[in-house]
Amino acid sequence: MKKILPLFSYILHPIFIPVIATLYYLFSNNSYFINREKAVVFIQVMIITVLVPSLFFLILRYTGKIKSIMAFEISERKIPLVIQIFLLILLVRNSITVDRYPELHFFFLGALLSTIIALFLLFAKTKASIHMIAISALTVFVIGLSIHNHTQNIFSIAFLILMNGFVASSRLEMKAHTTMELIIGFVLGVSPQILLLYLWL
Repeated sequence: MKKILPLFSYILHPIFIPVIATLYYLFSNNSYFINREKAVVFIQVMIITVLVPSLFFLILRYTGKIKSIMAFEISERKIPLVIQIFLLILLVRNSITVDRYPELHFFFLGALLSTIIALFLLFAKTKASIHMIAISALTVFVIGLSIHNHTQNIFSIAFLILMNGFVASSRLEMKAHTTMELIIGFVLGVSPQILLLYLWL
């Protein structure tokens, strides 16, 4: 089990969570988007949240600003979070707009708020688990969609709750975070999403 747990840190890395949330949103019950629109939205999210950050990571890795994709040190996290903030602003302002994709827009807006708070905490020498921010935010989003669409996605919700536990255990096993850092990350991921639920439920 100790050899398997670290895999969850890579499989459910925060860089993949926006794409997972987008796919779930586009293909969930009561989805009224045509396939072409789904493809366009997916490609936009993929480019802005996966490809562009990956290119920045390669640049930061080449210049010695960051050692690992996990960014264990506080000093390694500041630049990636700043980049992530600007990319999320670009996404919510120009691509995933509130008039066309309100549910997904508020998910990314919540992610933006969580990222901004996580960045400020770094300047206070406090590290929050970005993994926990991402997976917990996704969990609240799926629960919100289930309520919004009047569907019973019990399996998906139960699976994501289980994944929260596995991701937390993975981060502890890798000695990437303390228990408190995981709790802070969980709270940062859940709180903005719950607050913004009232704007689209």
